Amino acid sequence: MSEPEIYGSTFLGQRLEIWLPPSESVRTLVFAGIHGEEPETSVVLSRSLRALAEPLERCAVVVAANPDGLIRGTRGNARGVDLNRNFPTRDWQPDPVTHRWVVEEPSEVVLSTGEAPGSEPESQALVALVEKLEPSRVIAMHAPLACIDDPEASPEAHWLSEQAQLPVVSGVGYLTPGSFGSWCAERQLPVITYEFPRKSVEQLVLDHLPALTQVLSGSWPFD
Repeated sequence: MSEPEIYGSTFLGQRLEIWLPPSESVRTLVFAGIHGEEPETSVVLSRSLRALAEPLERCAVVVAANPDGLIRGTRGNARGVDLNRNFPTRDWQPDPVTHRWVVEEPSEVVLSTGEAPGSEPESQALVALVEKLEPSRVIAMHAPLACIDDPEASPEAHWLSEQAQLPVVSGVGYLTPGSFGSWCAERQLPVITYEFPRKSVEQLVLDHLPALTQVLSGSWPFD
C-alpha cells in the first residue's frame, strides 16, 4: 500500500487523504466514509486497497471523506453538518435534515446542511478533488440500504450488482438536495452509489472485496 497524498483537511485539522495510481490518468474515483456512522464502508474499502497485489490502475481511492465524523461515530462532521447535503448544488436547502438511528426507527436525528452551499472544508476539498482529477465516473460507498443506486442503470452498475448480489435501483426513495450525487448530476458526471447491506464487517469483506479489488486494480471490464 503506497503512501497517500493530501487533498485537504477537516474542520478539526485532520488530513484528507487520497491514494492515487502511478499514472496521472484517473478513470474511477472511489470514496467511502462521508457519513461517519457508516464506518464499514471505510474498513472494507481500506482492506480492498491493502489487498491489491499491484499498484492502483486508473483508480483513485479516498478511504475516509469525513474522518472527524468517523472518529466520533457521527453522521455529520465535527460541526454537525451532513456533508452529503452540503454540496454547492442548485437544489441545496438551508433547512435542517433528519436521519434515523437505525433504519426501522423514525427519522428524528437533526443535522445541519451547513451555513451555505459548500460551506464545509470536507465538501470543498472533495469538489476540488473531482475537478482536479476529472474522473469518468465516481463510486460512492454507503450503508445499509443494500443496493446499487444508479439513475442511469449503467453497465458498470449492473456489473457491480452481479458481483455483489445487490439490486440495481434508480433512487433510494427520498430526495437528497445538496448531495454529492446531485452535484455530479449537474456536471453530467456518472455516480454509482454502492450501498452495503446490514452485515458484519467480516462478512462484508468476504462478500465485496473481490469486486472492489477488481475495480481498484482496473481489471473490471470498464477500464
